Amino acid sequence: MAAAVPAIVAGLLSAWLSPRGPVTTAAVLITMGAALLVGAMAGVLSGSRWSMLVAPLVFVAVFEAARLGVQGPTVEGIHLGSVYGLIAFLLGRGLHALLAFGPMILGAFLGVWRACRSARRDGAGGSLGAVAWTFTGLVAAGLVVLGISFALPATTHPIVGSDGSALPGSVAEITTVPLGGHDQTVMIRARSAEDPVILYLAGGPGGTDLGAMRADVSLEQDFVVATWEQRGVGKSYAALDPVSTLTVGQMVADTIELTEYLRARFGEEKIYLVGNSWGTILGVLVVERRPELFHAFIGTGQMVSPRETDTMFYEDTLAWAEATGNDALAATLNRNGPPPYESLLDYEPALSHEHDWNPYPDFDPAREMPANLFVPENSLIDRINGLRSFLDTFSVLYPQLQDLDLRRDVTRLEVPVYVVMGQYEARGRAVPAEEWFEILEAPSKEMVVFEHSGHRPLFEEPAAFASLMRRVAAR
Repeated sequence: MAAAVPAIVAGLLSAWLSPRGPVTTAAVLITMGAALLVGAMAGVLSGSRWSMLVAPLVFVAVFEAARLGVQGPTVEGIHLGSVYGLIAFLLGRGLHALLAFGPMILGAFLGVWRACRSARRDGAGGSLGAVAWTFTGLVAAGLVVLGISFALPATTHPIVGSDGSALPGSVAEITTVPLGGHDQTVMIRARSAEDPVILYLAGGPGGTDLGAMRADVSLEQDFVVATWEQRGVGKSYAALDPVSTLTVGQMVADTIELTEYLRARFGEEKIYLVGNSWGTILGVLVVERRPELFHAFIGTGQMVSPRETDTMFYEDTLAWAEATGNDALAATLNRNGPPPYESLLDYEPALSHEHDWNPYPDFDPAREMPANLFVPENSLIDRINGLRSFLDTFSVLYPQLQDLDLRRDVTRLEVPVYVVMGQYEARGRAVPAEEWFEILEAPSKEMVVFEHSGHRPLFEEPAAFASLMRRVAAR
């Protein structure tokens, strides 16, 4: 059928240019416009209303076949039996279908109508009548609204003085920095560009904390705060490929390159390196490699051995499931066995119940993913990428951490070290962190416990963390 030809070409081009589907605002708008054009061509060439069905089906079949081999839960097999699997399907395939199928079907309808008018015979316009045209108008209006929603840019509010205007000498920007050959995004905010510089490394791998950092402005009152969207994360999700070069070693190199950028830009000999969760592992490896770049390392929610942490989480989740009579969860955990696992989806039963067996009164879901994505600093596609980077980037980097144990691999750092733990931190993280801290050699070291926090003390008690950082900087 003639309707298949433009769909085949479009499927091949899409798989070549954007095998993960549209991952930037520009790609979203191009996808919608191209799909409308492809549908119109299919409708005109075939002159049949079947093109409204054939074109999308052929497109998706060709696209899926052409992108075989691309890695990541959002693009690999379909697994709808778990929450992670359902999220992966919606983000990796549902989003693309929404952006491509609607415009393609609309375009095919208009193309058929045009072909029928040109042939001076009744076609889609005449036989479908007013109801069909009304529905078509509503679809078109919906697609326009969708396009506008994606087109709205991300912004970060200026830091203002008492008169409401931007404070002279302040910094408030979302900028792109080339790191390791890939453009990556950094949010930089400060009341004064002359203040000491903090580079913040988010957790994950694959986590984004732009929203969490913007929820409280305490740090930016006294520091230049650089919050990095690491490669393959959020605004930097488009830099994920090729995944063969996304290694822990490359992440260390990217961090050092970003540090050098910040030192040169703000005229600082050294900066403060702050990490949370996976960011603490990355931070330790960076400081070990280049200690002369940093005043101090501050690890919050310190990770030491991902494999041991996951094993303890497995044990605690299994014990909770058995104690509460959750037989289905217990059976799943027993069937999977203890980690590590080959598939990210297998981690879900063991890791997703932390706040069931480790509840605490001050836990606030609004500080967690995905809630912290909903800030003006994230466009609509950034929010979507922030979710799928948790799946795709995690699945690339996390297996590389399974043989790492800081108690064996990094027992000395040449900078002052501060380990900030929450009183309610899960034992799977707290126990290895305490053991590593005990054997760690450093010019000075201090463990600080925040009494109302769990795994994210810098965000759960931001004022206390800002106070700690002022004390660190004063030394």
